[in-house]
Order: sequence, then C-alpha cells, then structure tokens
Amino acid sequence: MYHLRRLAVRHARAFEWVYVRFEAALVALDPLFRRIGYHRLERPVAAVERLTKGLLFDCRMCGQCVLSSTGMSCPMNCPKTLRNGPCGGVRPGGFCEVDPQMRCVWVMAWEGAARMRDGARIGDVQPPVDRSLQGSSSWLRVAREKAAHPAGPSDAPRATIACAFPQARAHEPAAAPLAVEPRPADRGPRR
Repeated sequence: MYHLRRLAVRHARAFEWVYVRFEAALVALDPLFRRIGYHRLERPVAAVERLTKGLLFDCRMCGQCVLSSTGMSCPMNCPKTLRNGPCGGVRPGGFCEVDPQMRCVWVMAWEGAARMRDGARIGDVQPPVDRSLQGSSSWLRVAREKAAHPAGPSDAPRATIACAFPQARAHEPAAAPLAVEPRPADRGPRR
C-alpha cells in the first residue's frame, strides 16, 4: 500500500484531473441518488470507496476526505493523524518521527500539491475530523452537498464548523459538511 500511496503523490496532477471529472459525474447523478435514496446507497458505495481509495491512497475512511487539498496524500495516514501540517518531529530526508521507515505524510502532501493545478489549497485550514462520519462515503457526501447548494444550514453545530473553516469547505464540502446525514445503513442484526 505504501508504494501505491507514493505513486499517487507522484502522479497527483493526473489523479486531480480524474477526481474533478469523477466529482462532476457524482453531482450529475444526484437526482438518481435521491430517487434511490442516499441511505440505501451508503453501504455499497462506501465499500467501493473503501476498496478504491484504500488501494490507491491507503484511505482510512474518515468520511471527510481532503485528498484533493493535500496533494493526494491522506493526512489520516499520519501516525498522529495530524490534519493541518507536519508535527515538529520530521526527520532528515522527510521521514516520520514515529515510523522512521515511512516518509512524512505532510512532506509527501507538499510534493503532491506542488504538482497539482490547485495545489495552493494545501494551505486551507481543515476542520477536525468528525469521528461520527468514520466509515461513511465522502463521495456521496460531496455529491449531496454540491448538488443541493443549501441556502442555509439547519444544524447549528454543523453551521459553526462550516463557518469556522470557509476556505476548506469551499474546496472540500466533505471536510465540513452542512447537509444532514442520511440515516445509517443497517449494519446487520443487533444483539
């Protein structure tokens, strides 16, 4: 996985190109998604997303994907899960202080961002991760957010987070979602 993650960073511009088109396709499919029901799609789409992004980016399925703002390097791969930049312990050569065999996620993020057309977005401050979204599909969240263009949020805590991180939200709606989440998909029999 680590080698594929580094490959994704080296080819960040190509992945950015694919992501922009994929996102546009998801937004265009919003009427179909609404008809089927986002809550019904959550489980299968999250499984495909986990597989795809897991292979390419070593995705942790935080539910608030910011890959296109971090040079195609997932900040959740940081052993400290730092979301807004490196810690003070980056070793010589750009290696991680916790796992000396691994390049620092943020060093790789800056390298990837330098290759991307919209690489300056790496400077956007990202909100903290909402752990309640863990395992959910950020693809569906972005489709819902960008298709809806909500006039105003109905949830005060979500609105507070979204207003506190306007630049991050403008580029990555999944980072500070405003849309009400669909009810969770059935996770099997309860005990």
